[in-house]
Amino acid sequence: MIVNQARFVVSNSKVEMCPNEMRHEFAFIGRSNVGKSSLINMLTGKKGLAMTSSTPGKTLLINHFLINDEWYLVDLPGYGYAQRSRETRNDINRIIKEYILTRPQMTCLFLLIDGRHKPQKNDMEFMDWLGENEVPFCIVFTKLDKMSSNAAKTVTSNYCAELLERWEELPPVFRTSSVDRRGRVEILDYIEQLSKLPLDTDSPETALSARQEQAANDYPGAAIDIADRGDATREEVGESVETLNNNPRNSDM
Repeated sequence: MIVNQARFVVSNSKVEMCPNEMRHEFAFIGRSNVGKSSLINMLTGKKGLAMTSSTPGKTLLINHFLINDEWYLVDLPGYGYAQRSRETRNDINRIIKEYILTRPQMTCLFLLIDGRHKPQKNDMEFMDWLGENEVPFCIVFTKLDKMSSNAAKTVTSNYCAELLERWEELPPVFRTSSVDRRGRVEILDYIEQLSKLPLDTDSPETALSARQEQAANDYPGAAIDIADRGDATREEVGESVETLNNNPRNSDM
């Protein structure tokens, strides 16, 4: 997918105030300071579209950006910022949950994970919550330019292997960097595929099932190494996916 146009549309704290039109929405979320704004700017090719800050936790609203006049990229508030007040944390949790659970236009949630760290408790709990509520999501490792290519592969593969001890299978996984732009083509191509699905807002359960099936067919499992090698073939990607899928799984989860 080529992004020709990206523009800010609206910010709000209530789902009912989101754009009232039938367009696919692809939402991005993660812990505070995970690099979400930088990733959004990298994906859209528009520096400054999403405001970056050295202060964690600046995004407190649902932000809608219209891409190519076709679909919305949605910037959700970051979670896990301990220095917020209890009242603010509760408000943010409400905003996040209401949007994810009640917004039928949301086609896929992109969960950003700082690739430099081992699995964090609040990330794991959030993923478990997504799974329990059958929310279609992807894992996006960020900031991988801060380590060598081999180290990035090792750290993210170990992370996925640990997840497979809790999950029967993984959602799609992307390795990214807003600095060297790795993962950009893969994420945009994935969004392009999902955006071809029909939106069925009268039957959210049916639409959700279709989105999950499409995601599983396009990118089964995880370990998409194509981010590190832009010339990788689909067959090579498939081999990488199968390698990770053969890790031991806990069938009771």
